[in-house]
Amino acid sequence: MQEREVVLTKREVEARLVPTGTEIMIPSDTFVTITQSLGGSFTVAVNGNLARIEGHNADALGKKPLESSFETPADGTVNENQVWEAMQNCYDPEIPVNVVDLGLIYDCRIDNDPENGNHVYVLMTLTAAGCGMGPVITEDVKTKLEHVPNVNKVTVELTFDPPWNNDMLTDEAKLELGML
Repeated sequence: MQEREVVLTKREVEARLVPTGTEIMIPSDTFVTITQSLGGSFTVAVNGNLARIEGHNADALGKKPLESSFETPADGTVNENQVWEAMQNCYDPEIPVNVVDLGLIYDCRIDNDPENGNHVYVLMTLTAAGCGMGPVITEDVKTKLEHVPNVNKVTVELTFDPPWNNDMLTDEAKLELGML
């Protein structure tokens, strides 16, 4: 588990309250505690609330954004390993485990089509159907997949059938969460 770090915001920064997903602005020169910094995004404690700050705003916390370094396949196709690696950089802001190891990805298909472009289709769920951060998490998956070389289109579909349960966690995730 990572240590918490208290920082002073360098500028006003957009964030989303956890777990509701409500947008807020954190003023410049505000003390926040970084409680999680995984996959390029940050979960911070501010004024008694948890909030998520996206990676492109890392400079507001005095941090550098996470940069992907995928090699571009010469044949113009999408590398499936890179797709899964990108999704492993997506995290629920309350849980220090990526969406793949949480068992939230039900299906991932890649349609490598030289005429219509390469399309990545993901079917996923959330740990709770009423999660206000659902749109944020699905958008994070979409955005990270759009940065995989040769990806032209990404579709992320959310489902709750079957409902997520603890049995879907990988053994590594169960270990991280103290469930083994």
